[in-house]
Amino acid sequence: MLHSALGYKGAMSAPHRAAALAGREVLEAGGTAIEAMVAAAANIAVTYPHMNGIGGDGFWVIHRPGEAPVGISACGQAAALATPEWYAAQGITDALPTRGGMAALTAPCTIRGWGKALSLVPEERRLPLSKLLASAIDYAENGMAVTGNQSRTTADKLDGLKDVPGFAGHFLPDGNVPEPGQLLRQPALAKTLKTLAETGLDSFYSGPIAEAHAKTLEEVGSPLRLADFVACEAEIVTPLTVETSHGKLYNMIAPTQGVASLMILALFDRLGVTEGESFAHIHGLVESTKQAFIKRNAELGDPRTMETPAQSWLEDERLDAMAAKIDRETALEWPYEPKDGDTIWMGAADADGTVVSFIQSVYWEFGSGVTCPETGVYFQNRGAGFSLAEGPNQLAPGKRPFHTLNPALAELNDGRVLAYGTMGGEGQPQTQSAVFSRYVQFGMDLQEAVTAPRWLLGRTWGDEATSLKLEDRFDPALVASLKAAGHDVELIPPFSDLAGHAGAVLRHPNGLLEAASDPRADGAALSY
Repeated sequence: MLHSALGYKGAMSAPHRAAALAGREVLEAGGTAIEAMVAAAANIAVTYPHMNGIGGDGFWVIHRPGEAPVGISACGQAAALATPEWYAAQGITDALPTRGGMAALTAPCTIRGWGKALSLVPEERRLPLSKLLASAIDYAENGMAVTGNQSRTTADKLDGLKDVPGFAGHFLPDGNVPEPGQLLRQPALAKTLKTLAETGLDSFYSGPIAEAHAKTLEEVGSPLRLADFVACEAEIVTPLTVETSHGKLYNMIAPTQGVASLMILALFDRLGVTEGESFAHIHGLVESTKQAFIKRNAELGDPRTMETPAQSWLEDERLDAMAAKIDRETALEWPYEPKDGDTIWMGAADADGTVVSFIQSVYWEFGSGVTCPETGVYFQNRGAGFSLAEGPNQLAPGKRPFHTLNPALAELNDGRVLAYGTMGGEGQPQTQSAVFSRYVQFGMDLQEAVTAPRWLLGRTWGDEATSLKLEDRFDPALVASLKAAGHDVELIPPFSDLAGHAGAVLRHPNGLLEAASDPRADGAALSY
């Protein structure tokens, strides 16, 4: 039997063990869960660079005792030059590039988010940045062991990345894909992190670091300029929320797909399923996903240009009407437009009762691939999520693109607080629904709920098929029943990356903390 990690002083979950340890070290030093998360976020940007970096975006949902949860949206805006007309002048009229300079078109905002989160910690209690960034600096300067996941991903995506300016010099030592266990140093990134520790996080957005980034980006054809870095800001926001029979669920506002994650669980709640791992469980969640994604794909984008606010999608009468469309026996036919994306999710909790759900991403593996030789920072390609055609997600200066990122948090009826999430782009809401339903509704241990076989409707990690992918650890009888219901089932290997890298952190009313981490990744769940 699998069991989650238990403790009372602190808890961390991260998809790389070094990041979990960095967070735990801060908790042990008296830091808050927020500070532990900043330390983990900096560390994992170094140690798991194929999945995230400081040239990307980030989102937070933070629960503190006696207060309503707050969100932080560190979502970079499109460059002032970024218009369909500007791209047309470069000969691009159909779809935005996914790699190279012209794919780097939104400002990297995650570090603004770190700063905004730290502003919630009383200044007299706050640990110095030198402490929070120490682990990340050490791994960047002295090197880290390349994971098998990074090695495989680099090899898989090499054709699209090897010729992107700056990429090979930083991530292809000796011109080759690094082997698992190979020592990889990132001295330029170490220097950047040291500067941030000494001069403050704002120095990423003005002065020599920002100037170096603006110069590199302009040289490689990006529309980003220094003014776009200066203008980049993170926002403290009120998360989206929905009431279910199990408690109150929270997730991030548009333009993230947080609303889809909430819709899936609220729709499934209405189906009244009582048996976990049954046909009704898996079929019900997949069909709830389809209803949520139909709405998401048609209308979700920058909240300033959406026809209706995302929170209104979660009103009871709307959810009731959508749930009524779900056939409990037969699968809805399902070709649709999938969304790509890769990222990391991490959770933290401290003895004072703060629980953090955090997610950080550069969109595709290694983002645009463009890497600044002076700073070691590579830039996201999140702007590829924009459309050049008219609609809620059409590219415009200052606009925020659709984001697959969504950190989830739940206040359960019995007082437990659960932070949970995953990487996996299109699969994020689906994996969240698997973990939540298994733990909350059907009573699995938290670690068992993360480890259990999962599914993916659609594609992620560049896969083209829109089938219902099932890890082949599922009961063959269940697989057969799903096929008989009309699902286009495809079996994938056990513990597949396609099923996401999930995690969870839980606080009980008596102060007991739990953490769970995904065996599909290279992480750890630590409580003490």
